[in-house]
Amino acid sequence: MNEAHATVIGWAAADPAYAVTASGVPFLSLRIGCTPRRYDRETGEWVDQETQFMTAICRRALADNVRASQIGRGTPVVVTGRLRVRQYERDGQWRTAVDIEAATVGHDLSRGTAEFTPMRKATLTDREPRAA
Repeated sequence: MNEAHATVIGWAAADPAYAVTASGVPFLSLRIGCTPRRYDRETGEWVDQETQFMTAICRRALADNVRASQIGRGTPVVVTGRLRVRQYERDGQWRTAVDIEAATVGHDLSRGTAEFTPMRKATLTDREPRAA
């Protein structure tokens, strides 16, 4: 497929917004910020560039797992997924939004530690018995 995939390293710019759609699909939106830094040889110091913001869109099990993973505002994260750039009009002005349809979301372990708990898949014995 000819789709743009991206990996973003940044932090959660806001607490995630979680909802369940009318059809019962879990949905989570996570605003991400990243500030590139460049080394200025003239001053010998690191200089922050303009902060970039984007939204990670998570669905189904990923949405539930992000919600359960204590990711909140300021948490360092790594997100990979399909890049989507869209334009929309608000207050008479055209704006551009950058979204990532997330395939994976995780804590940035270069900035801290995490404890992983694998999700257990439901088996037939875990479910309600089927009606005959």
